[in-house]
Amino acid sequence: MLVCAIFQGSGELFKDTALHEQAAESKFESIRVNIELMLLPNSQDLSQRHIALTGASNFRDLGGYAGHMGRPVKWRKIFRSDHLANLSPDDLLQVQSLGVKRSFDFRGVQESQAQSYDWPDLKRHSLSIEPTVVQRLQAQHLTGKPLTAADALDAMQTTYRDFVRVDSRRFAELFENLLDHADPLLFHCTAGKDRTGLAAALVLYALDVSESDIWHDYLLTNQLYKRNSTGVTSLAPDVLKIVWEVQESFLQASLEQIQISHGNVQNYLSNELGITPAAKLRLQSLYLD
Repeated sequence: MLVCAIFQGSGELFKDTALHEQAAESKFESIRVNIELMLLPNSQDLSQRHIALTGASNFRDLGGYAGHMGRPVKWRKIFRSDHLANLSPDDLLQVQSLGVKRSFDFRGVQESQAQSYDWPDLKRHSLSIEPTVVQRLQAQHLTGKPLTAADALDAMQTTYRDFVRVDSRRFAELFENLLDHADPLLFHCTAGKDRTGLAAALVLYALDVSESDIWHDYLLTNQLYKRNSTGVTSLAPDVLKIVWEVQESFLQASLEQIQISHGNVQNYLSNELGITPAAKLRLQSLYLD
């Protein structure tokens, strides 16, 4: 009878566990559906947001999103992009017409040297965050251990956690320049998706843009960015696909690290990035209509 009771208790435990797992799966599926809805195209918004350049496919404006108290982010003030080394003369004229005279480059030292730029009327500022994903994967590849998509996924998520754990000072420097004055600026990395993607999300959080719009902006990379596989051709196609796209789990890894280390995004903005309540008010006065 004791044995029967134990098995009966175990059955109830397994039943409860299965119900919890089912609820978790249902919640995850709901989140996924919501994110998929964010990706539904809005051609009018995208045509205004995306700046079509031949030398940079992921160049876009952060304007138009509803911020604090419904006030929209000002257009033609804050831009994000992939790297600018391949801009054509016509591209440069278009960038100049936007009034952009300062760029903030998150690329590492070797990245920025390999694809450098020094364009007239565009002052480049280095906010160097060294890349780690491809280096980690290539180092594993050299050991002879087969690389899988799961390895790439883990490397991307680890990198996003490290942005918070290691590189917060660079995002703080970007905010210092945003607060300095409201002349149009651009920030970028190599693909304009990871370091730039988190930076854009943090800027939009500071302006009280909704999470749905923040996710929408982050995931737009998958519609716009034209992949350049230079230097990583030794990686398998399924691994490259993960390296050169964005996924919900990437940005979520940063947000989870912020939650662990700081409690919430607003604490992180205030305590690590210098966006105190007074600074936040100034930022919103500069960049919201």
